[in-house]
Amino acid sequence: MTDGSLAGVFTGSGAGFAPCTAQAVMELLSHYGVLLPGKRAVVCGRSLVVGRPLAMLLMAAGATVTICHSGTRDLPSVTKNADIVVAAIGRMGFFGAEHFAPGQIVADVGIHFDEDAGRLRGDVRTEEAETVAAAVTPVPGGVGSVTTAVLVSHVTEAALRQTGAI
Repeated sequence: MTDGSLAGVFTGSGAGFAPCTAQAVMELLSHYGVLLPGKRAVVCGRSLVVGRPLAMLLMAAGATVTICHSGTRDLPSVTKNADIVVAAIGRMGFFGAEHFAPGQIVADVGIHFDEDAGRLRGDVRTEEAETVAAAVTPVPGGVGSVTTAVLVSHVTEAALRQTGAI
């Protein structure tokens, strides 16, 4: 991740590489045929690694985007009005059923080790979210796995660029 790559994401020039996790969310949405033009997306998280670049990628794809954070006043009312919710706050189990509405797509970017349960968990309390939302990415096995694939793709493309193959 470089200033140049971020500038490419923010300007829409396509220069450099989008941050892997932000691109992974976009890849998942594309894979499952989610049409973004006109959709309302809420990105919960404002980091330069995920939140802000993902918001730019979603806007470039035609979505209307709201960026929130853990201190956003009445966050559940904001997230409930979205078609797509991206949970990237960085707090295990922060989002529960009260944050979601029927028919939503929820992308859980968080990854935390739950000492009590002895397993990985995300920012979303998945068991609750699945009772409301239409689709919720799992942790592990969701955004993180695709992030790894995107990283491999970026490394391969960078190597090919260096050799002049592309």
